[in-house]
Amino acid sequence: MNKSDLETLVDLRVKEARILLDNKCYEGAYYLLGYALECAIKACIAKQIKEHDFPDKYLANASYTHKLGELLGVAGLKQKLGEKENADEEFKLNWAVAKEWSEDARYKNTIEKTKVKDFFYAVINDKSGILIWIKNWW
Repeated sequence: MNKSDLETLVDLRVKEARILLDNKCYEGAYYLLGYALECAIKACIAKQIKEHDFPDKYLANASYTHKLGELLGVAGLKQKLGEKENADEEFKLNWAVAKEWSEDARYKNTIEKTKVKDFFYAVINDKSGILIWIKNWW
């Protein structure tokens, strides 16, 4: 899997999550949208790898997590995240919602509609959404 594959997966997972949300399948929508964010951050990490370079062991090992906050650190975006949060209160609130996502959502059989809608807004909002911000760095 490469950076381009990850970028394609982001759009695919957002599309699937939207279909699930529109059809009141909130648990699946929540789960897939979180994976879209994960893939977006991993695309930022993949950008750091140059063709034919042997990957840094720390970078490779640290990339195999599902924790969005940790992945932002691996991608080198923690400082930029802080700067964006200080400059944009709505973005800060959106990140507070988004960072609560966990891959454990796959085991949830009940997720409230409002939680999913808030998460969806936090991720895909055109002005202060998390995904549009991440795409600046991939």
